[in-house]
Amino acid sequence: MSEEEHSDEHIIEAIGKTRVVIRNGRVISVGDPLIRECPLARRFARPVHTISPDEVAENIRFRISSFGMCTADREVTMESEFVGFGASELVSFGISHGMLDAAVIVCDGAGTVIADSPALVQGIGGRMSGLVKTTPLPEVISAIRLAGGIVVNPSDAGLTQFKGVSVAASNGFSKVAVTVTSPDESEKIREQYPEAFIIAVHTSGISDECAERLGRSSDILTACASRAVREYAGKHALLQAGAAIPVFAMTRAAKDLILTKIAATPSQVVVLTTPLPYTRDQHPEPLV
Repeated sequence: MSEEEHSDEHIIEAIGKTRVVIRNGRVISVGDPLIRECPLARRFARPVHTISPDEVAENIRFRISSFGMCTADREVTMESEFVGFGASELVSFGISHGMLDAAVIVCDGAGTVIADSPALVQGIGGRMSGLVKTTPLPEVISAIRLAGGIVVNPSDAGLTQFKGVSVAASNGFSKVAVTVTSPDESEKIREQYPEAFIIAVHTSGISDECAERLGRSSDILTACASRAVREYAGKHALLQAGAAIPVFAMTRAAKDLILTKIAATPSQVVVLTTPLPYTRDQHPEPLV
């Protein structure tokens, strides 16, 4: 293929942390998944019951056709929630209720984005798998800007969360949430911006050391299919939300956000005191 044909390339870690390469709107390659089953994947709009390269590829093709993931047609806003306590749902709620004033997230076709609109946070984050690399798409960048967002690296769509927090601060945002995937990033942000609200995401397969470092430096620690996160958070978290794919509040600020969201939801809830992690014997298989 020519260099021009290679220019539009996006790499994500999707269901089961399966590495997927998308080029020019087509799924080019799919790696081997780390896990076989996931309760969350069974609830997708295009459900995945047994995780395999073929099933992952079909799910990604569905996302491309339904909302334009990794293409110029990417829809970037959404009002509805996918899960009650997902990272984007919690951040969107926090912004809409004045507990946060902006979020630093990542989007295919744009890279690091600063969003202060709940619909933009949910439209990007609620549909986003783990983004490894992306190419700037002018149409996506324009749509984000039209929705009030700031694209931090429009020339190369770089994934630079620390820079995103810095740019957010320079634009007057003081209560900034940020998603991170590595402890180096989380610790650097915590050191330089101690008031940042840090959410560690896409943790499947991380080491015990990474889980501990993320747990110590983040506000919310998402479990994904991680054994290490469940073991560390089980000893140190203040609160767990969800059972099959839990998120753990590691700080009082995170606990307050989750409890406020629970208080505002019209859905029935159950609250109990129990050792963590609480699973109801529902979790990804295997934990990695």
